[in-house]
Amino acid sequence: MSRHDLHAKIRARLASEVGRIDKQAPFRIALTYPSPYRAGMSSLGFLQIYKMIQAEDGMACERAFLADDDTDESVSPVTYESLRPISDFPVIALSVAYELEIAGMIKVLEAAGVPPLREERDHRHPFILCGGPLTFSNPLPLCVFADAILMGEGDSLAVDMLRVLRDAPTREAALDTLAAMPHVFVPSRHTELPTVAQCEDDLLPAWSPIRTPDAELSNMFLIETERGCSRGCTYCVMRRSTNGGMRIVSKDKILGLVPDDARRVGLVGAAVSDHPKVVEIVRTLAERGCEVGLSSLRPDRLSDELVGALKLGGYKTLTTAMDGASERVRDLLERRARPKHLEKAAEMARKHGMKRLKLYLMVGVPTETDEDIDECVTFTTQLSKVIPVVLGIAPFCPKRNTPLHDAPFAGIDVVNKRLDRLRKGLKGRADVRATSARWAWVEAILARGGAAEGRAVLDAVHAGGSFAAYQKAFLALAPAAPRRKNLRMMRPEIAAE
Repeated sequence: MSRHDLHAKIRARLASEVGRIDKQAPFRIALTYPSPYRAGMSSLGFLQIYKMIQAEDGMACERAFLADDDTDESVSPVTYESLRPISDFPVIALSVAYELEIAGMIKVLEAAGVPPLREERDHRHPFILCGGPLTFSNPLPLCVFADAILMGEGDSLAVDMLRVLRDAPTREAALDTLAAMPHVFVPSRHTELPTVAQCEDDLLPAWSPIRTPDAELSNMFLIETERGCSRGCTYCVMRRSTNGGMRIVSKDKILGLVPDDARRVGLVGAAVSDHPKVVEIVRTLAERGCEVGLSSLRPDRLSDELVGALKLGGYKTLTTAMDGASERVRDLLERRARPKHLEKAAEMARKHGMKRLKLYLMVGVPTETDEDIDECVTFTTQLSKVIPVVLGIAPFCPKRNTPLHDAPFAGIDVVNKRLDRLRKGLKGRADVRATSARWAWVEAILARGGAAEGRAVLDAVHAGGSFAAYQKAFLALAPAAPRRKNLRMMRPEIAAE
């Protein structure tokens, strides 16, 4: 796609948006998402920061995204609001959701002619500010790229940091001031990560100001029902020990913020079904004529009333979590899903006329064996006699700031063998859909990596960005014995001495 075609696509997308906040201001920021538009415009965190900046006097932001797959990578990324190159802005603020988006950040900066490495930039270049969900776990691979990193909830802190960047007389003065702020990581000034920020409760909930048919969540109004979680799942960075656990938004506040013309509403949070008024919220929206989606449904919270409300809200598939392959594994993960809850979910889904039951779970959890996989096969087979079942499977990736952060990645071959065992055992009985074990290995390396692993991502992107390129880049780091040991835990068959 040429520059002309890209600009035409942007104009068409702008024409389809509802709720955009058009604003002129002397200090303008390139608010950038390191994945394509469809993903970025479905990110509630990205849209919340957009809204907060647009509400600040004297400040405005323009949105930019990683190029679509059909766009010529030589075309410089431009903002949607003015079609200006992002390199023209004093600040490029990037929201990074997870480890694999680091590559997208590198691509968008290089396409803009901005050196991705912090050490190669000076006052002539835009200031690179990073934040997003990745900062709750491990932002260390970002430290070779970012001038400053906002740790945790950025609802108000992002604007505070941008005020510093607007008002500081020099770049060095800005870095010094930012380094003195709580919850801000300045790699050139700090040797340890600060704690994650928690925004004031009166700023909740986040909600999306813009709806568009071109987002992954097409024409959907997104709104938080709660922030955080009251549960203690051992693999999750949003467990109850993070920022005080779950902070609930009132039913009336949620319903009052949903626009009258919204026909699709997404209720967002780590534990939406734990909201004490979730049934009333879903039913009220459904009776308004809204199609309703929930980002998380816990099987132990499902009731006949809730499933009935979901059906009224347009659900055709009941989606919840099996979590682990067996009862023993679920106990290790401290998950509350029990066979009785999943059996009841299947029965309620059938009763309310849904087409299928979809269950999410992880494979490759520490101590998991073939016996656990076989238990999953037996139990899923029983559920499939009640209603068609789909298993959505992700390999387990240990994350920082969780009790399982030191657990090894099972290994690509181990994960693939267990997936094959599941597929064979459930052939003709259930649909097994899994994310890539190879890319889970890359994610696991970065989830516990640091500056060296960040530089390795840059090398991998320059080598084409294939899995083989990442494999080569990570193994090139391996002379140090501790790092080689870590790589062996990740994938023994390629990191052996």
